[in-house]
Amino acid sequence: MKKDKDNAMPNSHLHELFVDELRDILGAEKQLLKGLKKMAEKAVSEKLKTAFTEHQTETAEQIERLKQIFMLMNLSITAKKCEAMEGLLNEAEEIIDDFEYNEALDAALIAAAQKIEHYEIASYGCLVTYASLMEHEEAKGLLEITLAQEKETDRKLTDIAMSEANVMA
Repeated sequence: MKKDKDNAMPNSHLHELFVDELRDILGAEKQLLKGLKKMAEKAVSEKLKTAFTEHQTETAEQIERLKQIFMLMNLSITAKKCEAMEGLLNEAEEIIDDFEYNEALDAALIAAAQKIEHYEIASYGCLVTYASLMEHEEAKGLLEITLAQEKETDRKLTDIAMSEANVMA
């Protein structure tokens, strides 16, 4: 491991940002667990209900991976409230209220869910980069697993939108 001049790890100037982002995404994932449950309950399509339920299970696994990273780095497992996720979930609530009795409900739910997925993809992408630059290889590997899951969920939602929800709406 190449060391910075006076620091124990390369690119140590990113450490505080990395930890802050870990705490933010941990909070986001915890907030999302509740949102996914409600989205699954409101979805009309069985395929979409299943996608939300499966992602709920994955989200719980992702939380456990984040906790592993905190432990690997000897950090307290502390989440912070994610303002972005709160806003995205509030928007999903509005969509449910506005489209609950509308044929476009599933299409609207997918749009809300994909906004959430894109936020998560951006967040995990940054975390993977920071971990790589600081040579936190084990953390990077765990984060890459989650990033791949988030991309796959986004792909599944697109497939459901294109084969069912957008066509039916």
